[in-house]
Amino acid sequence: MKYNLLGNTGLKISEICLGTMTFGSVGGRFAAINGVDQAGADAILKRSLDAGVNFIDTANVYTEGQSEEITGQAIRNLGVHRDDLVLATKVRGKMGEGPNQVGLTRKHIVAQAEASLKRLHTDYIDLYQIHSYDPLTPLDETLRALDDLVRSGKVRYIGASNLTAWQLMKALGISHYEHLERFASLQAYYTLAGRDLERELGPLLLDQKVGLMVWSPLAGGFLSGKYTRENQKAEGGRRSGGFDFPPVNKDLAFDIIDKLQPMAEAKGSTVAALALAWLLHQPVVSTVIIGAKKMEQLEDNLTAVDVKFTPEELAQLAEVSQLAPEYPGWMVDFTSGDRKVE
Repeated sequence: MKYNLLGNTGLKISEICLGTMTFGSVGGRFAAINGVDQAGADAILKRSLDAGVNFIDTANVYTEGQSEEITGQAIRNLGVHRDDLVLATKVRGKMGEGPNQVGLTRKHIVAQAEASLKRLHTDYIDLYQIHSYDPLTPLDETLRALDDLVRSGKVRYIGASNLTAWQLMKALGISHYEHLERFASLQAYYTLAGRDLERELGPLLLDQKVGLMVWSPLAGGFLSGKYTRENQKAEGGRRSGGFDFPPVNKDLAFDIIDKLQPMAEAKGSTVAALALAWLLHQPVVSTVIIGAKKMEQLEDNLTAVDVKFTPEELAQLAEVSQLAPEYPGWMVDFTSGDRKVE
């Protein structure tokens, strides 16, 4: 296991992060994702820690707070020293029926930070992230509330998730000019089957030294190895279970799988492990979040840290998964040829 710095901080995080969206059990559209009980969570956390994982990601909305409760209890059950872990959670989602029990207002952020601390059985959160954008709340209100949490000692670092490039840059600008805590990381969707992040967000993250935490690295299970052109309704897969998300260009994804399968066979590995390993080879990536309902899934995902690609293999994967040209990217490429570093 390698440890990378989280953005422009000195905090070291494992290149694999354990996601806990599977912990707990609720119905509705997320029922296909969750279902791991306390005993299962204890086992998954222990195996992850044994593999060198020191980074855990959850959110207040995951299984209506159960994920945080189970995660906190698992840490207790295993007798893990709190300071040996980097614990991340999120705020933004609806946590009640009242009009102020959602969003990124000072009121909601402070209330939910206190609630998360109780559920996690801890007195501080290492990385507190906004789960997405709130169009009703001014960014400076959100950032000042987060800054206050850092100053109070209840939060160590702050991060964002699911923002556009302009929203993230605006937030970084406010933090700079108002001398407020700065987002250290962005949690975003990025996968071989969906490289849209490379258009605007990727260059921004590198330029501003903001760490990238990748969610759904297997494209909602599409790159798990269960799905092939011949078996597009894999039994037991989350997508075949009624949760066909995130959106994927399936024709492109099957082309990618066609490239991954022979590579995996040659390496004695799996399609899923190679898809995760590709992300670990991308300079913009700080950590890849994996979630598992079964131990065999976790074991397979953990092998990604040992996968190596040749330059030729990386070129093949880059070609088969490449983005279609889009403005202004193609114009920037066209006009910048005379200003490249020699």
